[in-house]
Amino acid sequence: MEYAFEEVMKYIEEEDAKFIRLVFRDAFGVQKNIAVMPGEIRKAFEEGIPINARQIAGFEASPYASLYLRPDPSTLTVLPWRPDSGRVLRMLCDVCTPDGEAYISDTRAILRAAVGKAKEAGVEFRFGSETEFYLFMKDNEGRPTKIPYDEAGYMDVGPVDRCENVRREISLTIERMGLTPERSHHERGPGQNEIDFHHGRPLKAADQMMTFKQVVSTVADSYGLVADFSPVPLEGRPGNGYHINLYATDRDGRDVVKAAAAGIIEKIRDITIFLNPTDASYARLGNNLAPDRINWSAAGKSELMYVETFREKTRAELRSPDASGNPYLIYALLIHAGLYGITHNLTLPAEMDDKGDFLPGSRKEAGMIAGESAFVRGILPEEIIRVYTGN
Repeated sequence: MEYAFEEVMKYIEEEDAKFIRLVFRDAFGVQKNIAVMPGEIRKAFEEGIPINARQIAGFEASPYASLYLRPDPSTLTVLPWRPDSGRVLRMLCDVCTPDGEAYISDTRAILRAAVGKAKEAGVEFRFGSETEFYLFMKDNEGRPTKIPYDEAGYMDVGPVDRCENVRREISLTIERMGLTPERSHHERGPGQNEIDFHHGRPLKAADQMMTFKQVVSTVADSYGLVADFSPVPLEGRPGNGYHINLYATDRDGRDVVKAAAAGIIEKIRDITIFLNPTDASYARLGNNLAPDRINWSAAGKSELMYVETFREKTRAELRSPDASGNPYLIYALLIHAGLYGITHNLTLPAEMDDKGDFLPGSRKEAGMIAGESAFVRGILPEEIIRVYTGN
């Protein structure tokens, strides 16, 4: 829902809100925030709230002493886990220069620019997510352990699935924040879970992923547990994937997913460092059904991309990303790669080509490829490339 300034102030008054958290993200998608009182909201909308951005990953080289947070009123929501009296609200923010322009390294702005380029080309993208995470117990001092909350397996039910009430609370909390999860279930690993979201417009889908990770971690903590989204929480056990469902149509309403998928396959090595930004990301790839080859099929096994057409609607599921990535950057790069495939009329290679190339085998290799990629450098600012590649 879109809110004007007056409506935001009315909502603050109706909810008896005493604090508003203005949330932004660093280059890696890690959430940051500053809390303001209701009296500061007009200033936030008209001037922005200053921050020392040089302390934030991806903004260290900012030429400005301060950057400014400008709230997006469409993201206004109550934090349901805070007290009912003196409630806390949240708005996601754009990071701007002192003159109000989007800062070049703000990844939300990078995604917005990608959406704009797609619109100019007459293409609309939508993304859905299937995100996995583990639930681990804490010790008597409240510190995280690697002891899974249960020993259940794929789609098990209670009582062996001890996570079902946690997933239920996560889904209900997300719903109270104005988002709608599609489905949830226990995954293959002990204490491992998956919650999926229906596809939506790119900016909303990325905002949704940010909210989702915060809710999962907060609800898990309320149960005395810790949520772990890392690529390989337990050695030898299934890793955590962040599978992304992609839909695309042109201005005439025609399905152009296969051409977009072909473009992503063409550019996947260039962009892998942003989809898999940690050393642990590469320990996941090639193990426990996570892909390591650049291939596709309609079989739904261990391929990089699963492509299916159901009732004349095509969906491509990219299975290599993990949740240590920044969803704003991931979706922006997928849009650009998809547009490359569409505008160059690319077609998918042979299905399940087991002679195809491999994904980068390490963070170092992925960084080198991205650092030398004209495709990446045509999309991302040098500051973002540097923090990911180290170059």
